[in-house]
Amino acid sequence: MRPPRRPRPVRLLPAVAAVLLLATACGTERAGGDLGGDGVGAASRAPRTPVTAPPVDGVRVTAVTIPSAPSSTPTPSESDRIVHADRPADDSGVSAAYEVTNDGTEALTYSVLFDFTTSAGEVMSNQWVTVRDVGAGKTVRGTVEPGALAPGASPVTTVKVAEVRKVPAAEAPAQAGVCPSSGIRVTADDGDAAMGLRVVGLRLENCGTRDYTLDGYPRLTLLDEDREPVEGVRILHGGDSITTGTGLDDPPRAFTLEPGESAVSGLVWRNTTEAGRDPVNVPYVRIRAQSGAAPVTITPRLDLGTTGRLGVGAWKPAER
Repeated sequence: MRPPRRPRPVRLLPAVAAVLLLATACGTERAGGDLGGDGVGAASRAPRTPVTAPPVDGVRVTAVTIPSAPSSTPTPSESDRIVHADRPADDSGVSAAYEVTNDGTEALTYSVLFDFTTSAGEVMSNQWVTVRDVGAGKTVRGTVEPGALAPGASPVTTVKVAEVRKVPAAEAPAQAGVCPSSGIRVTADDGDAAMGLRVVGLRLENCGTRDYTLDGYPRLTLLDEDREPVEGVRILHGGDSITTGTGLDDPPRAFTLEPGESAVSGLVWRNTTEAGRDPVNVPYVRIRAQSGAAPVTITPRLDLGTTGRLGVGAWKPAER
């Protein structure tokens, strides 16, 4: 007897094979982003709603994307036919489009605080966004997201501009990883506050290729909202001119920073306010590391109350 004939393999045309491959993949595909087009993935995206709120210091929200709560849970058979777009755990799906318009005469760098709020105005999240080098007469556009919301947070319904700070682009603190032409990067931290006492740390990094010698205190100029000098505030040397225990009490001494090394200083003040007197708030501080150094303008928002005093520590080598 002849052995039974084995069936020949069926050869599929490429187009037919592609159709079968897609059919068997349904229910398991995962997309990492917007699928676009008119498919199921695109239809599941929340619509972008235009916003007509007026600008705040040249910054305005132009549109928001607020996902609506699902009206029902798909049945298993429906879920099997849906192409899902996976969303990271910290992605709420909320976002806002914004634009920054510089109506001035010089390039500016903007720091913008966006509030993500409920319908009752409660802030669920806020985000600082830095928009660099916006030329005179130019408009720059971008988007901002709230980041991870706290578990059980109420739904976000509104995104608004809460605060705008802007400094000349040439004086803005350099971003991480970028070394100014001076070879010196000066930055400020977010500060610390307790019982009416305020401290903001300053850091100077020698990011250049040459040694840099310091001997003394940072040179400060306090500026108002129009970046004009503030009068009537005494700048005092040493943190102990305000209080002790801030770590800013050491007397100045000369030292040299090799490339890659850093120095620290800081600002200290109290926000005490006496009745009958107007408190002083300083939004901008122009800093020179020493006489003749290039200026850097920071935005610590000094709420000096009615004290009329600001302490500054001497530069000292940063701990390694």
